[in-house]
Amino acid sequence: MRADIRTSDIGRAIDRVAPDTVVHMNILATRADAGGRTPQKEINVIGTMQLLAACQRSRSVRKVVVKSSTTVYGSGPQSPALFAEDMVAGTHSRRGYEKDAGEVEAYVRGFSRRRPDVGVTILRFANVLGPQIRTGLSEYFVLPVVPVVLGRDPRFQLVHELDCVEALRVATVEHRPGIFNVAGDGFLVLSQALRRAGRPALPLPTLGSPLVGGVLKRSGVVDMDSALVRFLTFGRGVDTTRMRTQLKFDPVYDTVATFDAFADARTRGGLLDRDRIRAVEHTVRGVLTGEDARGR
Repeated sequence: MRADIRTSDIGRAIDRVAPDTVVHMNILATRADAGGRTPQKEINVIGTMQLLAACQRSRSVRKVVVKSSTTVYGSGPQSPALFAEDMVAGTHSRRGYEKDAGEVEAYVRGFSRRRPDVGVTILRFANVLGPQIRTGLSEYFVLPVVPVVLGRDPRFQLVHELDCVEALRVATVEHRPGIFNVAGDGFLVLSQALRRAGRPALPLPTLGSPLVGGVLKRSGVVDMDSALVRFLTFGRGVDTTRMRTQLKFDPVYDTVATFDAFADARTRGGLLDRDRIRAVEHTVRGVLTGEDARGR
């Protein structure tokens, strides 16, 4: 069945099907997936409210699984080395998808209080990467020249797309209520990732400039929203102890293996065209200095 999650259609769908388990995966991380920031927020926040309202009215629903993100923790210079599941900050200090993720989880926790008879599982996935999935991060790494913040080398964790599916399966078929960080073992720093992908870096003062964002958007492969900019500036790490001890899930792929699986499929198909690299560098630097690629 197809139903617009932002409307009461989703309630009629649940009434008709009478499911015992609802898995909520329609939380969009990028504006491009939704067609802009406004519809993104409507799908993420209003859609979640409509879905949870339908679940609250339903007599058949006994379990709700929500695909969330470690983006809910944010990224910043004062971030801890590892975020645990109880360390989420207030949504007033965040913007964009970070704020959406916090609001979605707040509504889910409210639903859990109103329906204590329903088992609720929230899976906070680290950035998902792999041979098939397309995200803002994956499209960033396929740029012929990758802009980075001068003087910064953020570390991060990844989860393979297959491990993401398996974690959702475990949460769906087993009784594992709670909130869980999901990430592969180990870390990568950005410079290591670029070397493994065979991509040259272009150091810039910031990735948050509207001019830089405009160039990347015109490239047609990167939706550089504020959450991704902060992630690529400061990185993020999460504690996965609860994932292993309570969710009882062990990812097959660690962070390095996840990135290599992505790189083998998307970035290691041949030598880079040096003329294309120079053209991209010229375009980015030209925008930063007020000139276009033709020097005007």
